[in-house]
Amino acid sequence: MNRFRHLTLALMGAMAFAPAAFAQDAASTYTASGKRFAVVGGYALTQPTKNPQIGGVRSDLDGDGAATLSASYYINDNIAIEAWGAADKFGHRVNSGGGKIGSVDSQPVALSGQYHFRGADSIVRPFVGLGYYQANYSGEKLLGGQRLGVENAKGGIATAGVDLNINPTWFARADVRYMQGSKSDVKLNGVKVGEAELNPITLGVGIGARF
Repeated sequence: MNRFRHLTLALMGAMAFAPAAFAQDAASTYTASGKRFAVVGGYALTQPTKNPQIGGVRSDLDGDGAATLSASYYINDNIAIEAWGAADKFGHRVNSGGGKIGSVDSQPVALSGQYHFRGADSIVRPFVGLGYYQANYSGEKLLGGQRLGVENAKGGIATAGVDLNINPTWFARADVRYMQGSKSDVKLNGVKVGEAELNPITLGVGIGARF
């Protein structure tokens, strides 16, 4: 929760800074309208909303943070297609019975269509999106040397966020993403012992540029 609180404070700071910075460009003819590409580098925290059973035993996965990247193509000022993904792996500690029993890494990527509200030069621009994602799982380990395998998850992703224009090129972003995917087979030493349906939620902040 402390990590989520720190991201919220960072967003509040950006909101306080953006209006003054954007106002400096108000008298110029420089505009964000018509720019077709945007890239965003950021940091996101992820937390599974469901937890798997391993060998009939209920487990839970801790959340983690990782760097993220996105690239968007704007069909017009309001409609965009975004490719988004974790630039590094989220590392999840697997717990059961109050203690750690293993770990697994996840790295989601997604393609979404987005609608950005208000004009391109508005200081505050909310947006929503829907798309498709795949989460790749790797580095599965269980204490005691047993081999754990988790099948990759695929499904839908929903996004809601806000861009805060600093000037016609630079902007700050905050977003939340919910991924609802298929159940993934969980295997222990090559034998299926359960299913995982993690359906993670991510909260991210970043800095972007459009051109």
